[in-house]
Amino acid sequence: MNLTYAYIFLFLAIAFEVLATSFLKDTNGFTNLYPSLIVIIALCFCLFLMSHTIQFIPVGIVYATWAGLGIVAIAVIAVIKYNQIPNIPTIFGLSLIVIGVAIVHLMNDIDVK
Repeated sequence: MNLTYAYIFLFLAIAFEVLATSFLKDTNGFTNLYPSLIVIIALCFCLFLMSHTIQFIPVGIVYATWAGLGIVAIAVIAVIKYNQIPNIPTIFGLSLIVIGVAIVHLMNDIDVK
């Protein structure tokens, strides 16, 4: 595995985390079987992929990217799936998260293996 695959794994981990989180409300406190299974399985895949990613990318960068992009993606899904429209300060805050993730990646000093 190299840095390119590590980033592919990271973005797949983010996708699985977003999938899991987008179904979390549908579990109804883990009383609905199928949404609960989707959440559990997707989170397992997410953590598996992240465990491989942190072997090549520093854990702080992985976590900042995973959390930041996951938050923004879930906010977008909440608009589509639950009609939860964010207000202007929320949009501003989400923009700052994206800028922060970009800065973390642009200013890091990852050793390419």
